[in-house]
Amino acid sequence: MQQTKINDFNEIITGRRSIRNYDPSVKISKEEMKEILTEASLAPSSVNLQPWRFVVIDTPEGKETLAPLAKFNQRQVETSSAVIAVFADNNSLDYLEKIYDKAVVEGHMPQEVRDQQVPAIRGLLEQMTSEQFKDMNLIDAGLVSMQLMLVARAHGYDTNPIGGYEKAEIAEAFGLDKERYFPVMLLSIGKAADAGYQSVRLSVEETTEWR
Repeated sequence: MQQTKINDFNEIITGRRSIRNYDPSVKISKEEMKEILTEASLAPSSVNLQPWRFVVIDTPEGKETLAPLAKFNQRQVETSSAVIAVFADNNSLDYLEKIYDKAVVEGHMPQEVRDQQVPAIRGLLEQMTSEQFKDMNLIDAGLVSMQLMLVARAHGYDTNPIGGYEKAEIAEAFGLDKERYFPVMLLSIGKAADAGYQSVRLSVEETTEWR
């Protein structure tokens, strides 16, 4: 059953909690999950390469595969509607032409701008070291992950970002090339079974300098 959407942005950002216990009877349909991922993918990325890749783990078989890799996060795996594994694609540059061609077809970019930008971007990125390119992709994958958590809230669901799992094994466990796909985080998603805990933040005065 699709949850009631939240249209109050203040409620979305102030009401977000890291939820570890979900109502296991609530399942997110494939159609709604595609809608959530589509909205999350409106996040910005460097030169619009969109290097994020998702594996939605929502079947009993998938969760059984994930469970031994998820260390101390078994409740999230067991009770959530799904766990989304977020990866950064080290081959994201392969999609450059496809993305910019689509921008031209949909009227967002003139052909001459595309023809100027594509070789310039490719030349710039191909000069990067593999570590520089990975760092760029990781920043972009972090942006989409945060947007995914907020979009989930807008759809009436809650999430928990998970960093404690077997990163060296996660790609191959789900049939991905571990040299190409770098794990960023796991995100459990579902209908919260409890309110979660409020947490405190450092003040802006402590985290910000004005120059």
